[in-house]
Amino acid sequence: MIPFEVLAAAAAFIAGAIASIAGFGIGSILTPLLSVKTGIKIAVAAVSIPHVIATAVRFWSLRDRVDMQVLKTFGAMSAAGGLIGALLHTYATSSALRYVFAAILMFAGIMGVTGLSDRLRFGRSGAWIAGGVSGFLGGLIGNQGGIRAAAMLAFDVPKEAFVATATAIALIVDGVRMPVYAINEGRALLAIWPLIALTTGAVVIGTLLGRSILGRIPEKIFKRIVSALIFLLGVAMLFVT
Repeated sequence: MIPFEVLAAAAAFIAGAIASIAGFGIGSILTPLLSVKTGIKIAVAAVSIPHVIATAVRFWSLRDRVDMQVLKTFGAMSAAGGLIGALLHTYATSSALRYVFAAILMFAGIMGVTGLSDRLRFGRSGAWIAGGVSGFLGGLIGNQGGIRAAAMLAFDVPKEAFVATATAIALIVDGVRMPVYAINEGRALLAIWPLIALTTGAVVIGTLLGRSILGRIPEKIFKRIVSALIFLLGVAMLFVT
């Protein structure tokens, strides 16, 4: 039987590689896996650590491409939603978070496999609302990237600016939610620090190497495969105890 730590490291590497191309995916992949060991509530807080470090690494190479206007408006809504979500995370039960997380993953997976996510568009006002919702989900269950990406399409920014700004917003949401996690789940996180350190290192390596490895796969096929895996993870979450 493969040790859990090996599975976690492999999943973290793949999550980092996917995020280096898609701009999100670390929370969607790592959170359900770690929840098998820690429960969903602690997993959300634990994954925020490799998430913020890998996101910072990705942001550093894109920092000159950020659209400051989108960051100040959409990013502010995301930050507010992230704080509210993190505060509610403190009071939510692990089973409730598990069902919410499973539903979001299955919805995102179906949207991706069917191609509906490629056609999803928000108007400007809708994008602001979606920004708050994506931040809220980031704080509550650690899964925000898909909604954020769909909402940001309404701002019609160039590809490089799109990825850079989305990454910057993810950093802001992480910065808002992590202190809340640290205050409320700090002892539990310290108890599993070797697992957090292992997944953090693997995510960073995946982030640095992922583009060259996964970049060879056709984008449409890649998106469908990732979406199918996310859907299956959502189904699996329903059976996590």
